[in-house]
Amino acid sequence: MKSKRKFTPEFKAKVVLEALQEKESISVLAQKYSLNAEQINKWKREFKANAASIFAEGTKKESQSHDQDKQKLYEIIGQQKVEIDFLKKALS
Repeated sequence: MKSKRKFTPEFKAKVVLEALQEKESISVLAQKYSLNAEQINKWKREFKANAASIFAEGTKKESQSHDQDKQKLYEIIGQQKVEIDFLKKALS
């Protein structure tokens, strides 16, 4: 019984990017990587269908990071305001 081969996401991305460049045909790539041409086409369709999510997640992560940085700065400003008020009272 033949066991299923498992491919890493990096390998799939490499094959799909080569397929999208269209320097070589799908059949040539299939021979080069010992794959079925339909498998490459399937990975290509999945990549195209999910490509937009890569940018959406990046924006989401950047937004969360920005919000965290903003919160830290507000905390620092609040702490400094308390310290300034304390020092003003001490000088009066």
